[in-house]
Amino acid sequence: MPPRNVLLSALALLLGAAALPPADAGAVPAFARRYKMSCTTCHAPFPRLKDYGDEFAGAGFVIPEEEKERDYVSEGDDLLWLNRVFQLGMRLDAYGVWEGDADVETDLQTPWGLKLLSGGALAKGISYYFYFYMSERGEVAGVEDAYVHFDDVGGAPLDVMVGHFQVCDPLMKRELRLTFEDYQIYKEKIGGSGTNLAYDRGVMLAYGIEETGTDLVAMVVNGNGKDEAGDDHRFDDDKYKNAGLRLAQGLGDVASVGGFVYYGKEREADTGNANEILYWGPDVVIGYGPVTLTAQYLLRTDTNPDFADTEPDEEIETAGIVAELVFGPQGEDGRHWITLLYNRIDSDLDGEDYESVTASFGYLLARNLRLMAEYTRDVENEANRAVIGFVSGF
Repeated sequence: MPPRNVLLSALALLLGAAALPPADAGAVPAFARRYKMSCTTCHAPFPRLKDYGDEFAGAGFVIPEEEKERDYVSEGDDLLWLNRVFQLGMRLDAYGVWEGDADVETDLQTPWGLKLLSGGALAKGISYYFYFYMSERGEVAGVEDAYVHFDDVGGAPLDVMVGHFQVCDPLMKRELRLTFEDYQIYKEKIGGSGTNLAYDRGVMLAYGIEETGTDLVAMVVNGNGKDEAGDDHRFDDDKYKNAGLRLAQGLGDVASVGGFVYYGKEREADTGNANEILYWGPDVVIGYGPVTLTAQYLLRTDTNPDFADTEPDEEIETAGIVAELVFGPQGEDGRHWITLLYNRIDSDLDGEDYESVTASFGYLLARNLRLMAEYTRDVENEANRAVIGFVSGF
């Protein structure tokens, strides 16, 4: 049977699984185990967070009214508040991929990723979260998210997170997307630059004004990603720090609009040449019934992304768009989900352009096991990709 027919047959089997009864979710992720609640309390569908899930994460992965002293080791010491049970969860993703016109058209990426996750209270009002990629695309990728979260510092609606996180988390959370296709503009590095809006080390502050529905997020990061420390045991590879600020305003219960700005500077060690980076752009989220639309526009400018001895006469501009429409025809507790995703990158620098259109179908075989089938058209390179697989948490 030709490879394309093999993939289409497998796709038909996956879509046919929608007629199967749901499996008994004998093992559920750590927080569901801890509070004895369904995954749907926070996710719709897994791993995408709904509003309550965002609130739960913002409170440091605890439900204050459900916190009981018997669940913690304190031994009568007011300064000790340890989880009696250390919370662990796993995530396992596996895919079959067909890419037309590629040297290897079909590929069994099984597993694509296997990660160990943990999170919970570190002390009263202080929590932690981390995950370790035991396997990502066949190699040990190590720690990605890892931070300590201080909730309501000084009794004010101010949260402080210190550690390792994604700069784009206040915008669109890459780790929680429903598609195999990524949010491309966030991870794009221009020319020889080492800076993007994915993982970085630093401090993030979040302040919420409940009366007006306004949220402010500020951050200071190294600006060079999550690479290992150098021979000098330092993570940052230059003297500069980068800073970002996001303002979001809620518009009733159906929408929010926001703006994001990020400025940084980086220096190449070999030449000593520097590059200045500026991101800015608006974003919008609209949710009505079973439909949620999230859209982001970002303009990035670089003064010298290739660290040339002579800077370009003009700044290098890179414009990015990511727009995602998620439709759950049966509502938040439904089992069928449709996602449409559009990516576009237009850059003054050759080789950086990208444009794709993605349609993805998901079916919950169990609350913590989602089957998916996806098609992506790479408009820029006139190529096609089809993916089938599953995402699981336990």
